[in-house]
Amino acid sequence: MTLPFLFITGIENSYPVLPGGERLDQLDRIGHYARWERDFALVRQLGVRALRYGPAYYRAHLAPDHIDWEVCDEPMQRLHDLGIEVIADLCHFGLPSWMHGVTDPAFPVHFAEYARAFARRFPWVRYFTPVHAILTCATRSAMHGEWNDCRSGDADFVLALRNLCMAHELAVEAILAERPDAVIVQNEMVEHVHAAGKVAAPAAERWNAIRFLALDLTLGREPASGMTRWLHEHGVTSNDLSFFRERRGEGRRWLGLLYYPESEQRVTGTGRRTAARQRLGFGKLARHYYQRYQVPLVHSATYHAGRYAAPWLRDQWESVLALRSSGVPVHGFGWHSLVDHHDPRTGAGSPDAPLPLGLCGIDRELHPVGVAYRELIGKWAGVMADATPEPRQAVRVGR
Repeated sequence: MTLPFLFITGIENSYPVLPGGERLDQLDRIGHYARWERDFALVRQLGVRALRYGPAYYRAHLAPDHIDWEVCDEPMQRLHDLGIEVIADLCHFGLPSWMHGVTDPAFPVHFAEYARAFARRFPWVRYFTPVHAILTCATRSAMHGEWNDCRSGDADFVLALRNLCMAHELAVEAILAERPDAVIVQNEMVEHVHAAGKVAAPAAERWNAIRFLALDLTLGREPASGMTRWLHEHGVTSNDLSFFRERRGEGRRWLGLLYYPESEQRVTGTGRRTAARQRLGFGKLARHYYQRYQVPLVHSATYHAGRYAAPWLRDQWESVLALRSSGVPVHGFGWHSLVDHHDPRTGAGSPDAPLPLGLCGIDRELHPVGVAYRELIGKWAGVMADATPEPRQAVRVGR
């Protein structure tokens, strides 16, 4: 049996709590709750086969034993009727208010129960992203103080990272118990920090080790030298690490890579970051991630703005074709998002216009990159329909 190559987009559904206590629900701000039928029709018009989408977790999971499916039953049924594959985005940068942020010790267990209930409620959904971009959520919630817990410091960051990874893996177990043939599409930002001279090398080396931690823990790979000790020093127990070393869902996991213009940065000796002058590029970084984890890849999301968007789209697609030609299994390609969305650091009272990063604007009119993506899919969908094998691990990575 084969799985299709997925041309993907997503409807931005993050909902973090900002430092002042306001929740930024992107689905609300882009008008999706009122215009979801139009949004789904756009997905079909583009020829996109798969949609990264899910209900806002905080609106559905109202209490430990209370899930309100009315918030998503009708939209989910419409996607099913339209034949659009849903990559179910279950937790995207925010939690229900009755939990105490991503550092709440009860979060992993409650979330796993929600994931199990979701898989049971929508048995036709095959693709799941339990916790989106774990490292980004942990960094912004407990290192930079921008979201949710609004904390900073190594201990807070490590606790957030541990909880998010634990929630993800417990959810993987729960989903596969309900649907053993589910495919777990774990999305993480592709990152690399370039050192601006020798004095900046230690800072770059440290971050380039931290950037793999979420994937190392969830995919059962021993972290880089010194990282295990650092985790121990800040509260991750030996039992936690033993849990993470167990490999779950082997053969059922894809690694979704998110690559954006800001994915590669240059760090100075003072720790200041700027845009990288020279890039490794998606192809080289994706190959590195594949060699490290040996699971099939998906180029889950990319974006660029204005006149740079369509050329960036073509460049990223050429990287995917080159990777596949060299034998790296890449099972999908996506532009995120469908509709322009707002800066994740500003609340509803901000006068800022949406970031022009989508395939279409808030008015649901296609940007030039939306037209370019539709043309790309029309040209390549038939070509890519063949020879996309059932997901499996290529080799077992040694520790």
